[in-house]
Amino acid sequence: MTTIEQVEKLLPKLTRAEKARLLQEVARDLGEAFPGIESAPGVCGGEPCVVRTRIPVWVLEQARRLGCGEAEILRSYPTLRAEDLANAWAYVRAHKKEIDRQIRENEAA
Repeated sequence: MTTIEQVEKLLPKLTRAEKARLLQEVARDLGEAFPGIESAPGVCGGEPCVVRTRIPVWVLEQARRLGCGEAEILRSYPTLRAEDLANAWAYVRAHKKEIDRQIRENEAA
């Protein structure tokens, strides 16, 4: 039985208060997630990338800082969608120091 199947089986047995607490835990856990952005060991050095691509978020942010507009970025990376850029910008806002460091390290390389 998968974990989700186990949860589905237990859910009806929980009280309303327990369900509310579970929902709070799930929301807290998801608050740290960024849809469309993933970090995987062995892919781009583990740096956060746009899902389905090997395009690191810092590359997109650096392009934006250099004056590239979203339309130009989307033309330069045809596999990207506008939604991908929105996800990347949300990640940048939440992880500014990390992205700044990645840009500095890659400029120095």
